[in-house]
Amino acid sequence: MRIPRVAALSAAVATLLLSPVSPAAHATTHHGARSQAAVPAAGNGTPSATDLLAATQNCHQVSHGTFKASLGGAPIPVCSSNGAYYWHSSMSVDCDGQATDKCNSHTDPDYRSTTAVPQSNGAPLNAATTPYVVLPDRHSPIWSYFNEAGIRPGDVIAVIYGGHVEYAIFGDVGDSDHIGEASYATAAALGINPDPHKGGVPGGVTYIAFPHTRPNIVEDHGQAVTNGAAAATAFLHH
Repeated sequence: MRIPRVAALSAAVATLLLSPVSPAAHATTHHGARSQAAVPAAGNGTPSATDLLAATQNCHQVSHGTFKASLGGAPIPVCSSNGAYYWHSSMSVDCDGQATDKCNSHTDPDYRSTTAVPQSNGAPLNAATTPYVVLPDRHSPIWSYFNEAGIRPGDVIAVIYGGHVEYAIFGDVGDSDHIGEASYATAAALGINPDPHKGGVPGGVTYIAFPHTRPNIVEDHGQAVTNGAAAATAFLHH
């Protein structure tokens, strides 16, 4: 299930692709394991989901108002602490990108063959194998994360659900007033039904975005885990 994309999305994608990104420094934490041939498993090492959730219980709101949750529910503010940005929301499933047996126009009636952030070879991301998160249009009046937070395409976002942490990248954009959407691979890794039409979860998902953490090879999930775990550790011990 996904949020319908606005007509201005193509312009937002073009702006994203033309904007400079900051490559992340190499970190030294362990990579997450893989549960299947294609879908990365959620990392469950240090920092723990419990520690990260405890650090996001208080909210210093930085958004100018609130977003609508992707699958409905209470309004969603974006909060900030120790250089990270976080929100608590639902998760709808995005299947945009490369066509696969999991993600295509037959499995997803709202399927698009492009993503705002491409792979290192210029191809769209593969939603079935690459954990990524969808952020609102960068020009959203609610939260302009480019200007106000320094978040760029490919930066790492920790996604927490059911006691597990998955490190995903910022890989696609959606409507300017909704938040809480992630790729098929992100949902599957966290044990959420990844069906793009009927899957997702109505609440209980926490997202923590870390600026300046983009992997050098954006689709390299191992490096995303390494960069994300290092940033999460710094967030907790700032």
